[in-house]
Amino acid sequence: MNDKNNEVQIIAYESQYKEAFRALNEEWIKTFFVMEPSDYKLLDHPEEEIINKGGYIAFALLNGEAVGTCALVRAHEEPLAFELSKMAVSPKAQGKKIGYLLGNTLVEKARELKAEKVFLETNSILVPAIKLYEKLGFKHIPITNPGYDRVDVQMELKL
Repeated sequence: MNDKNNEVQIIAYESQYKEAFRALNEEWIKTFFVMEPSDYKLLDHPEEEIINKGGYIAFALLNGEAVGTCALVRAHEEPLAFELSKMAVSPKAQGKKIGYLLGNTLVEKARELKAEKVFLETNSILVPAIKLYEKLGFKHIPITNPGYDRVDVQMELKL
């Protein structure tokens, strides 16, 4: 399986991908929902709001192009917890297991950082995403303090 043209590479955030982080997320959010203030805060300022606060952003590159992204947003210090947030895969790259690769990479990163848990917020209309999160080991939990109006599903993974 040495097909370099179809090989997905997962990399850590680099400032050259800042616009891709926003564009990939904005594309899917606007397909299903409306952009909210919390979206703009993270998407307009990923370095200040995620990276500099101890979070992590990963990108999936296909033929050198950013076609997917996902973030770990530091949520709590004691015990350490992260939110799995802003997962987006370009429609042209779907079906290549990119969401799973990104999610798995960030769950492993959270483990490496000695987090106690990772949680996420989503919406029940995003059935493929929910199935992906379940495959990664996330369990459904009651909704508390959702960060977005569109949230009707919360899940967590205890590490």
